[in-house]
Amino acid sequence: MKKSQPILGKSGTLFFLVIISAFPPLTIDLYLPALPQMVNVFNTDQSMVNLTLSSYFVTYAVGLLFWGPLSEKFGRKPILFVGISGYIIASILCAMAGSIEQLIGARIIQAFAGSAVTVVATAIVKDLFDGREREKIMATIMSLVIIAPMVAPVLGAFLLKIASWRMMFVTLAVFGAFASVLAFCYKETLEAKYSGSILRSWGRLGVVMKNPRFVALLVIFSITPIAMMGFLAAGSYIYINGFGLTEQQFSYAFSFNALCASFGPTIYMKLSRFIPVQKIITLCFFLLATAGVLTVTIGHTSPLVFALIAAPATLMVITMRVPGTNLMLDQQDSDTGSAVALIQFCGMICGSIGMVLVSIRPDSLIENLGILQFVVGLTGGVLWLLARNRPFVTDKLIKQS
Repeated sequence: MKKSQPILGKSGTLFFLVIISAFPPLTIDLYLPALPQMVNVFNTDQSMVNLTLSSYFVTYAVGLLFWGPLSEKFGRKPILFVGISGYIIASILCAMAGSIEQLIGARIIQAFAGSAVTVVATAIVKDLFDGREREKIMATIMSLVIIAPMVAPVLGAFLLKIASWRMMFVTLAVFGAFASVLAFCYKETLEAKYSGSILRSWGRLGVVMKNPRFVALLVIFSITPIAMMGFLAAGSYIYINGFGLTEQQFSYAFSFNALCASFGPTIYMKLSRFIPVQKIITLCFFLLATAGVLTVTIGHTSPLVFALIAAPATLMVITMRVPGTNLMLDQQDSDTGSAVALIQFCGMICGSIGMVLVSIRPDSLIENLGILQFVVGLTGGVLWLLARNRPFVTDKLIKQS
């Protein structure tokens, strides 16, 4: 650990990073069980309700580009406080929404504010840790953060029983307030702030994008969220409308998916001691493509079969995230905020594209998802085979071992 946190300590710092990294999955997954119900509540259609998800992702992605460079200019802590404050206000607005249009608008504000929190979270990890230690911390954070999508749908389904969908957003506001308490205890980790103007700080995004090694890896690892976010967008409709499960049963199926995914970072850390990282990533792409074939051919037979295919597919995406993110960060010695913003921006944009593509044929959601999984696995695998033995990859992997 490069710098100590006098109030939080090492364990407290890890807990703090987990909490602020959990904003996206909690904000997305808590109200997934309510999506089919919202169609009737707001007297609208599935595509409008799905806009509360896709508009969130697009705005969140743009917000990352806005806040990332500013965290290099003003420091991590000020941006963190602005983001959390905006998130709390937006969550309350979501709970008060009287129409689907108002909810979409409030979700856009919530996404913009929330993006400030998570872009700072990853930048703090880079500030505090190096190399293999950073990989271990990232793996730990990801494993713990995935508890959020396991718990969130179950909690959301429970809230639907005792209250309404509005209580879900009240819960998110309370979570934001709790995160703000921890943020007060965090000591600034950025040592040298960017001295240029605000406009020039945003220009650092272009500087990072001129790094061909960073961009090559960015393309490869940014397409994997297409498969995972496609499942997020289609999952509730497949399980509830397609297979006839209740909201509570769906929450259990979704939690099973998240539980399997939670083992991804740990599996990677253990396998990477004995198997070259290049081979692990290659295998993940191959298995993702295989899952796509299985989803198309037998995924429709029962909810259990579908769950047993979808879970390994999600596991492959999560397993690749640790080495992929670390490799990309290692291509940049400076401009961490901008690099993190671009990594998360491209992942979220590709994820949003996946959510749109999976819904193109609403009557064939399982087939749509399988095609996405196969195309992402095949395309990513081919691109990775072209890059995995290049010096900018192998040199960094040797450094981490």
